[in-house]
Amino acid sequence: MDIATGIGLLVGAGVVSALILMGGDLRMFADSHAFIVIFGGSLAATLIRFPLGSIFHGLPLGAKYAFTLRRISQRDLIDEISALADVARKQGPIGLEKVEVEDSFLAKGVRLVADGYDGEFIRDNLERDRDNFLTHLDEGQKIYRAIGDCAPAFGMIGTLIGMVQMFANMTDPSKLGPFMAVALLATFYGAAIANLVCLPIADKLHLKLGDEEINRTLIIDGVLMIRDSKSPSVVREMLLAYVPEKHRDEAMQAVAA
Repeated sequence: MDIATGIGLLVGAGVVSALILMGGDLRMFADSHAFIVIFGGSLAATLIRFPLGSIFHGLPLGAKYAFTLRRISQRDLIDEISALADVARKQGPIGLEKVEVEDSFLAKGVRLVADGYDGEFIRDNLERDRDNFLTHLDEGQKIYRAIGDCAPAFGMIGTLIGMVQMFANMTDPSKLGPFMAVALLATFYGAAIANLVCLPIADKLHLKLGDEEINRTLIIDGVLMIRDSKSPSVVREMLLAYVPEKHRDEAMQAVAA
């Protein structure tokens, strides 16, 4: 569970709500015209940019992994894979069936080794799984970024529409307030949706995309070395290439200790 995403959204919503309540009430900021301009316009632009299937798949997937995909450090993965290599060396591949592995991708690789599949089959299977997952995650972040890009633009469109309507009804003072509200609230909705929700989620997914690519490639290499019955020390030394250089000495010292 990635609680940072939830905390950030709650804090951002709390700050905006507090500022609103300090000068009035929330009903002042509720406007159906501005809502239609932002959400309807953003939806329309996103439908034009992406296939319908990608939107229905990417939006929930992006939201899911922005909140739930936990980040595992490379050092933790190396420690776990080295322990699995030790089990495989002492008990054989069949001994891996008794080991519980929390990470689903690593668990799949361990299961393939325990079932006795050859290395080429394991590599192809895991690489295909990795590439499909990364493609879907990238699809989700692109959709959220697209919404974040077009929401402020449609906020400006709503502002221009409100200004035109306001200037066209200058002779009727009773209409100036509602039209001005539409003009300002459209910009507010667009900026809030883009900068508090969509763009931060897109950036979070982009970072997780990079992390997952490294972690899953590390897992593939580790699983294949377990399949080849490499010693735990060799597995650890080979996989340390995935650790940032400034942390490699620390990792080696921790092992020596």
